[in-house]
Formats: sequence, C-alpha cells, structure tokens
Amino acid sequence: MQIPKTGRAHQEILDEMKKFGQEDLDYKNGKSWSLVYYVDDHYYDFLKKAHHTYFSENGLNPMAFQSLKSMESEVVRMTAMLLNGGEKHVGTMTSGGTESILMALKCYRDRARKKKRWVSKPEVVLPATAHVAFDKAAHYFGLKLRKAPIDDQGRVNLKAVKKLINRNTILLVGSAPQYPHGSIDPIEELGQLALKHKLPLHVDACFGGFILPWLEQLGVELPQWDFRVEGVTSISADLHKYGYAAKGASAIIYKDMSYLTHQFFITTEWSGGIYAGPTMAGTRPGGPIAAAWGALQAMGEDGYCKLAKMAWESSKALREGIEQIDGLYLLGLPHSPIVTYASHDPDIDIYAVADQMSQQGWDVGRQQNPPSIHLTVNARNAPIIESYLTDLESAVTTVKTHPELKKEGEAAMYGMMAKVPVRGLVQHSVRKVMEGMYAPNGSAPDMAELGAGENDGWILGLIHKYGDQAQNVVEQVSAVKTTLAQWIGKRPS
Repeated sequence: MQIPKTGRAHQEILDEMKKFGQEDLDYKNGKSWSLVYYVDDHYYDFLKKAHHTYFSENGLNPMAFQSLKSMESEVVRMTAMLLNGGEKHVGTMTSGGTESILMALKCYRDRARKKKRWVSKPEVVLPATAHVAFDKAAHYFGLKLRKAPIDDQGRVNLKAVKKLINRNTILLVGSAPQYPHGSIDPIEELGQLALKHKLPLHVDACFGGFILPWLEQLGVELPQWDFRVEGVTSISADLHKYGYAAKGASAIIYKDMSYLTHQFFITTEWSGGIYAGPTMAGTRPGGPIAAAWGALQAMGEDGYCKLAKMAWESSKALREGIEQIDGLYLLGLPHSPIVTYASHDPDIDIYAVADQMSQQGWDVGRQQNPPSIHLTVNARNAPIIESYLTDLESAVTTVKTHPELKKEGEAAMYGMMAKVPVRGLVQHSVRKVMEGMYAPNGSAPDMAELGAGENDGWILGLIHKYGDQAQNVVEQVSAVKTTLAQWIGKRPS
C-alpha cells in the first residue's frame, strides 16, 4: 500500500475511518470491561474539545508552551494531594501506566547507581501479581525481578518478601490494588520493611489511584496504601482510568525532588544542543495533558464520588450474584471495583464459560494462574449487571451440560496455552503471532484459529491440528510437573 498520488476529500476519509471502526469494541453499551472508561456523550464531547484545544502543542519544550507546563504542574499537584502527599511531593505526567512504571524503575536504578555503587546486578522485590509493566521495565533497564507469591486473599506474602531482600535489592513494590484480583497489598507492612532495610517503596496505583480515595470518602473500609504510609516514596496513578481523562494520561509522583531528579535524562554533548527530558518521550502531545487538566476540573470531587459510588455498588452486585452461582468462586478481596471469578467445579471450564459469554456479546477478560475471568467495573456498567448475571448463569449451565465445549473455540486454545509447562514454548508461539500481526499485510488473529497459519509457530500448530490429543498430553505433563514439585517440596509455578 502506498500514499495516494493525490489528496482525498476530507469527508470521504472520515467516512472510511468510521467504517474501520464497525467491528471494534462497542464500549458505550456497558457490555465491555476496562480499555475505555466512558461516562456519557456530553462529557465525551467536552473531553474531545479540551483535547483538541491543544492537539498541536508540544510539551517537549516547556518554555515554548508554558501553558502545557502549567497544566501539567497543576495535574501533578492535584494528584499528589489526592494521594495524601504534601508540598514537597513532585512528579510528571506520562503517556500511561506502563510509562509511569518504566520511569519509576529507571529512577530507582539510576538512584542506586549513586547510592549503592557496589550493586552491579540491581534487583527489585515485588508481588507475583504486580503489573506486567514491571517485567517490561526490567527487560529494558537490565534489572532482575524477584517475585514473592501471594496469599489466598491475593495479597503479597510478607515472609516471602523478607526472604527475597538482599544486598542487591534497590526497590520494593506493592500494588493498590493488584490488577488480576483487585486486592490491595499490605502497603503499611511493606513500608516498615522498606524503612528497616533503607529501601524505597513504590506503590503501583495505576488502577486505584483515582478511585480508592473516593471509595474511602464514601465510607468503604480500605487498608492504607498512599503517602500516609511511612516508607512510601512514589506512587503511579492513571488519569485515563477512573480519572476519566483522555488516553493516554498517567502520573508518577515522588516523595520529593531527591527521587524525581533520577528520572530525568540529560545530555550536554549532542550537536543539536543541550537536551533534557523528564520522561521517556521526546515529543509530548499537548492534547492528553490539557484533557487531563480539564477532566479534573470538570469532574470535581462530587462528580468523582458519584461515579465511584455507582462503580462500587455495581461491583458489589456482581460479587453477590456470582457467589450465588454454583461452581463459581471469587478471587481477591473487595478492595476495588475489580471482580474476578474462577471455577472449583471440574465440570465447569472457565474458558468455555468465557466463550459462551463472548457469544452473548460480552467483552471477556481471560486470565491464568488460576484460569479466571476478570471484570473492571465502572459506572457505565450499572444498567447491565442483572443481564450479565443472567447470561453468566446460563453459560455455566451450558458448559456443565456440554463438557465438549472446553475443547472447542478459544477455550481450547486458552486452556492448553495456560497449561503448557515449558513457558519458553508459549513465548515462542506468541512471538510468532506478534510477527504475523505486524508483518507487511498483518492483521489481528482469530484466536480460535491460531495454529492454522503457516507462521503461527509449531506448538500452536500441534494444538490446532491434534486438538483433544494435544490437550490430554499437556494436562498429563502438567500433572507430572505438579506432582514432582510437591514431591521435592516446592510450590508449583
């Protein structure tokens, strides 16, 4: 495909763009969870106007566009105060939670180079449920992650954390809440550990930063997790989630400048002149900064509390309804609007349930370890909770009476990929899928047909070709692995 020889009519282009979106997720109907935090058309129109007011401006040079720097500074200050910070708390906006986490780990790595010069292989101790962005940051920045298991409530095991701390440790991490199950890690206890070992503590509140404070104001009992906790040195919080800002907008807040200064990149030798950047990006789009400032101003505490109450009550209704469905159980603690459920009935394959829900038009978040379904609940979901529970009960009944469903469609693929004991093989297959998506004529894959293509990787090919036989072999190998792990006294990974 090439750039057209002559420019096309603007309306023609816009009409074609609308056609592109016909198969996209319908996030306005309430049947989707996460990805888009939608309020209503009136607010959406305002947010677009706020974004477009500064869509050409560039935050790369704050002296050229002082308006953007002023708005960013005010967003950071408002975020810091929301998180119970003080006058010395500082930070920056980023493009999203992943960049906020990247910046935190870059900051603490560079800080350790100054404070702990003997550390040649820096390590970060964090929960096994910490967001995958920490794995990405470790991969990019040459860090080793030491992951502590969680307890049966979805919170990090403190005894395991203590055992993992050593002379190479440069940072402790906790989540508020962790994404897979919605539990808040024991941040107060982690803070005491951080103080004892003279380590910084980062709290990943990318999900909870803009809803947990409002839930607390509404009277929901939550453990302390923010800057009130002694030992917490930084917090990441996404504005484009429950802050209802435009994508992509997040913030990383530090206790004081002695930490933030290590996030900056500065070079003085480039031919183009002295260069200094506060985040990963060079060009920093003005639209998300302006829209984030606009969102905080437009919502106000009353608006945020109203939406938080609706999200919380909807999540409570979901939990109560799911608990009434025989064979299902909830994961994690009710610390947030995250609802995650799994099955303890061997006749109910949760991935087959997910397939049934997809066929009913629901957006489904499939998870592993254990196999489960994840729901991020927001105010937009309030009208459809009863409908969801009705469809879920029907899906469970269908799966229970049709055991063959676990070996069909996406259920078969997700189920077997989750059980393949050699994770390197799974990574190889996923890489092949990514290569296919981003090839010259790449497109999004049909999950149920993975393995049918020539370039999908040999393990996916075997699973697709041999179906039941492959699943049986995988289950047998997985069972042997579990038995061996128990025999030698180790917890299965």
